[in-house]
Formats: sequence, C-alpha cells, structure tokens
Amino acid sequence: MTERPPHGSARPGGRTARTRAAVLAAAYEELDRDSFAALTLDRLARRSGVHVSTIRRRWRTVEGVVVDLLAERSSTLPTPDTGDFRRDLMELTQAIAAFNNAPRNRNLMQGLIAAAAHDTRVEEILRNAFMRRTEEVTVIVRNAVERGDIPGDTDAWEVIASLGAPLYYRVLILRGSIDERLVHTTVEVTYQAARSGVFVRKG
Repeated sequence: MTERPPHGSARPGGRTARTRAAVLAAAYEELDRDSFAALTLDRLARRSGVHVSTIRRRWRTVEGVVVDLLAERSSTLPTPDTGDFRRDLMELTQAIAAFNNAPRNRNLMQGLIAAAAHDTRVEEILRNAFMRRTEEVTVIVRNAVERGDIPGDTDAWEVIASLGAPLYYRVLILRGSIDERLVHTTVEVTYQAARSGVFVRKG
C-alpha cells in the first residue's frame, strides 16, 4: 500500500492544477508583504480568488499551503555540474544565498521552522524536504570523487551538510542575510576540508 501524498502536493492537470497554482502564488505574494504569522486562509482566498472552503479542504491549514509552496520553490534550485569542485560548491552556495535572501523566501523558511515546533506533520515534511535536497546535491561531491579532486571515501552527505550549516544558522538562528563574505568563507572551508580528507569515512 502506498502512502497518500500530503495535502496540496498532487500535481494533476486542469482546474485542480490552476487552483493550486493560484493559491501558491497568492501565498508567495503575501509572504512578500508580511510575515508567516500574518498569513491566514481568508487572506489567501481573497488574493487567489479561490474559495476558502476549497483551500481548507485541500490543504487544511496555512501550514499545509506553505509546505507545498516550499516543495515547489525548492525544486527550482539548480544542482551545478561545471566540472570543477570549488566552482560547483560556489554556485550551489550562491543559489542558496539568493533563495534565502529574498524576503518572501526567508519568511517562508522561518515560518515553517516555527510551525514545525508545534506541528509534527510540518516537522516531518520539512525534515524530509531538507534531506531530499541534500541527497540530490551530493552528486557534486560524487562527481568530485570520480574526477580525483577529493579522496575516494569522502562522505558526500557530510560535505553538503557542512556547506549548508553556516548558511542556515545565519538565516534561521541569527535571522540575518547571507552576504558575500559568508558565501566565500563557507565554500573555502568546505572545499579545503574535503580536499584534505576531513570528511573521509572512518572505519
């Protein structure tokens, strides 16, 4: 038996797809104007032109809409493949910075983190989204291993986790933006550590 997808996550065609697109666009626009805490189903209904009962039936809550929005927005982030490990790390980090420096995306992330603290369903979906994206971009590290840029038994997951940690600490804990200096230092520290074998699996 397969598990039913989360509310709002299906992508069928026709009117259902148009409804989803309208509601997610409305949520994204609202987050550009105000914080996650100010977002309500009524505001989404007014902006999207979709009846509030339809939104409630499909997504149940504001958190359900925003989780779906995160899945849509994060799927647009690129996975670089330039043939150069340092450049791949730089392009990935710059993409993360650009995404999180947009006020509406920062509101989205910070709101979901807050919602996850009291909603186990949001917590699970958010964790799975981060884990899935981390796994996707480990190809950068695996490609570097194949080229001989870094040791063969490098733990690709740990490299990407190390790259992301200072960026999300800045955004989610310090509630700041990711500047060029943080991008540079994060890439260089991760690159040099990987090259020197810091992320080699032990045992």
